[in-house]
Amino acid sequence: MSVLVTRDEETGVAVVTLNRPERLNAIDLDAARQLGSVWRELRGDNTVRAVVLTGAGERAFCTGIDRTAEVAQPSSPYSTDDPLIAIGPKANDLWKPVVAAVRGMACGGAFYLLGEAEFVIAAEDATFFDPHTTYGMVSAYESMYLALRMPHGEAARLALMGTAERMSARRAHEIGFVSELTAPGGELAAALRCAETIASFPTEAVQGTVRSLWAAKEATLAQAHSRAPAFVALGNLPPERQAELYTRRRSKDFRVR
Repeated sequence: MSVLVTRDEETGVAVVTLNRPERLNAIDLDAARQLGSVWRELRGDNTVRAVVLTGAGERAFCTGIDRTAEVAQPSSPYSTDDPLIAIGPKANDLWKPVVAAVRGMACGGAFYLLGEAEFVIAAEDATFFDPHTTYGMVSAYESMYLALRMPHGEAARLALMGTAERMSARRAHEIGFVSELTAPGGELAAALRCAETIASFPTEAVQGTVRSLWAAKEATLAQAHSRAPAFVALGNLPPERQAELYTRRRSKDFRVR
């Protein structure tokens, strides 16, 4: 399975793990479908009151969409088929709190997930970057999530610098994108501690608070997302040119630093 789920009925916490470490937990079409199914399943599981989201292995939390996934696009600049648009918990109407535990690389489409988590706990060796511009693609949805989670200048630098530089976990913590730093390997335990505490509180109050926090920004995000397809259609290089740039640089851009 590309997505693993474990449940602890005693604590009320489920752990959702992106389980493609050999692909740096990149999300293919099957994994995207599994994520949507997992969030919807957790909605109806009353034994689960909080969720931890993490990635398998030490190299990456998630490196976005798997470039081997072929997604045909409509010719209209006013619509786009984005296979990652519905991979997050909020996109699937899950209002149980989600805490992300990040180690290694988190980039590109990973921000669909991190953007819909309540908060992020990261290992000190975690890094964040967005490769879109490097490969001739518009960072639209990803940048919109980032702009709601960090100061504008930091979001702009991360998105525009592509693979040329990475935001360190420490810098992400300084600007508030990451709420807690741990030693490498300690991020999951720290996220579990938080999730278990939250799960011990009255469910209705917790979910109402999650919903209230999201309500403060969802209108802005929905309006931004409605314009994203046109930005992507107008700004992206042709697919063959993107593939050329990606093939030329991938081994360098996605190595562990």
